[in-house]
Amino acid sequence: MKLPRQLDATQRSPHRRPIRAQSARILNRVTEQTAADREGDAPRLVASDSFSTSLLFFKNGDDAILTMRKSEVLAAEAVSCLNKALCHLKDIWEEIGIPEDQRLQRTNVVKNHIKGLLEMMIKEEESLKKRLVSSIQMCRTEMEQLCLDLQLPMFEEERGVTMLQQEKNIRTQTEALMKEKTRRMQQLKVLLEQEQDLCDILCSVPYGIAPDSVPSPEQLEDFCQHIANQSTEKAKRYAEFTDLKRQITSYMDELDHVPETSFEKDVVCEDEDSFCLSRDNITALKLLLCQLEERKADNEALCESHREKIQQLWERLQVPQEERGAFNEHMVASRKRNLEALHAEVQRLEELKLLNIRNVTDAIRSEIAALWEKCFFSAEQRQAFAAYHSEDFTEELLSRHDAEIQRLKQHHEDHKELFDGVHHWEESWRLFQELEKKATDPTRFTNRGGNLLKEEKQRSELHKSLPKLEKKLKAQIDAWEGDQGREFLVNGQKFLQYVEEQWELHRIEKEKEKLERQLKKSKQTEEDMLYGTAVRTPTKRRFLGTTTPNSKSRKFNATSSISSATSNSTMRSVYGGTVCRSPVPRPPLSANKGPAASGTPGVGKPPHPRLQGCNKENEAQSKGTPPLSGALLTPASPQRNFSIASVASTYSEFVRDLVNIESVQSSETCPRPLTPRSSTTS
Repeated sequence: MKLPRQLDATQRSPHRRPIRAQSARILNRVTEQTAADREGDAPRLVASDSFSTSLLFFKNGDDAILTMRKSEVLAAEAVSCLNKALCHLKDIWEEIGIPEDQRLQRTNVVKNHIKGLLEMMIKEEESLKKRLVSSIQMCRTEMEQLCLDLQLPMFEEERGVTMLQQEKNIRTQTEALMKEKTRRMQQLKVLLEQEQDLCDILCSVPYGIAPDSVPSPEQLEDFCQHIANQSTEKAKRYAEFTDLKRQITSYMDELDHVPETSFEKDVVCEDEDSFCLSRDNITALKLLLCQLEERKADNEALCESHREKIQQLWERLQVPQEERGAFNEHMVASRKRNLEALHAEVQRLEELKLLNIRNVTDAIRSEIAALWEKCFFSAEQRQAFAAYHSEDFTEELLSRHDAEIQRLKQHHEDHKELFDGVHHWEESWRLFQELEKKATDPTRFTNRGGNLLKEEKQRSELHKSLPKLEKKLKAQIDAWEGDQGREFLVNGQKFLQYVEEQWELHRIEKEKEKLERQLKKSKQTEEDMLYGTAVRTPTKRRFLGTTTPNSKSRKFNATSSISSATSNSTMRSVYGGTVCRSPVPRPPLSANKGPAASGTPGVGKPPHPRLQGCNKENEAQSKGTPPLSGALLTPASPQRNFSIASVASTYSEFVRDLVNIESVQSSETCPRPLTPRSSTTS
């Protein structure tokens, strides 16, 4: 709506020009009337009382004019000019000699003209006033509507101002509100265009703001936030779309798949910016990707199955490596052409297998036997597959073997964790037994590689971990038996029962070793009581090759030289121990023998005491026993029951000591001569 032009108090009225023109016409008429009066006697123009009063007022009010406003001064000047003009007209009329009636007529014309002119001017000013009032009302109405549209408080008008100032204030406020409305509508238009683009790409619902309504600042802010969120969602979906497209394109290339549907063509062939990023399309892309992944997985699984089948047939048919190497290209990739090549190779090998049924069946039987061992099948379970022992090699027999090996593989795969646990327990148990055996081996102390501590630590860890493993296997076996409805057997025996038997055998073996050590201790105690005790002191060892200055000692050492077969423990007992001599001479070894021994020449006579002592030491060194002292006068009976704890560490020491005891007993029956040669030989 076009607002009326603001009027300034100092600006000339647009109606001045018509008033001047009309005044000129009136003056022309007055001139014509004056000319007419010259011909006749015109009456003299007489001003009305009111007009004369006005003239007098303006004529005699010089002091008041000084204090008037400029507009009033101008009005007074206008009245003065009018008076002068009338006076001038009067003078002219008098000079002309116009009669009074004509003067009166002419003056009346002037009065009517001036009155009409002033009334016209008043009407114009009244019209201006009305226009100002109308403009104020219109601006006020428009301003109120703008305040409502912009959701702003109403404008409070200034009181005590003129209509022009009031109109100016209202119009200025209206223009400001109109600018704000225009700005908001322009911003709304831009946001609506952005939203439309986003809605077209995302296929989303518009925000819901009316395009012809003026939004509030809060609405614009919320709308801007909505546009920002939509832009973020667009970027997210675009990134997701590009990633999905890349994967889909890759899978299609690997599968040699050509886009068939319009959607697939839009995804692969069309421009990325023109693709609609709706939720449905993203979901469809994910579904397409899942389908391609499933197809790829199926192809890979099928190719892997063909590869396993080909490997089995190659092994069974003993295909040469050169022929296998030519097919390596298809044993890695899983494309369509690879799948076709693998399928053709399987068919070729199957046909070749039918021509070599016997060899293939034997190869399958070897695999079945290996699976029986892995699955801990008992003899009864193995005998249940009667075709294993059939000699009628036919295609049906081969099919039965294939079915059996597939069943065994599936059985092993279904319970692989349980079977692996049993194998792990067996390996741990075997290692535990080996470490237990090494722990009782006396030669372990000669190992300087540091393995003794490691083996002891490992044995301790196995001793702790075996019960935990058995507990875990028990829980797995219980669950397996609950699912299968039958017992879990290992080689035809319940595994837990088998474990208990192994521990029981281990305990019996330990008891047996303990009894052997006790028996050895008893034998050793009997010998100590019979021949004396070798007291071991922590004296410093002497070097084996050291010679003594005593000639008798050298002769004695030559007589009782130690053979190379003497054990290290015997050498330590000879050179590291201290011999305690008995104060009473010991009777000869043949004193307890019967009549058969008494007839031997030289036996009944005891040897020389000095030689007898030397003979004892020679016997101790040659038999691997320590020097003896404190012999008893009465020999102990071999059948005596001993209850002394054993100190033997291994069974090998027990056997060696037992052999030494038997050699002592044989020496009592047949005493050896005390010559150096005989001592060395023995």
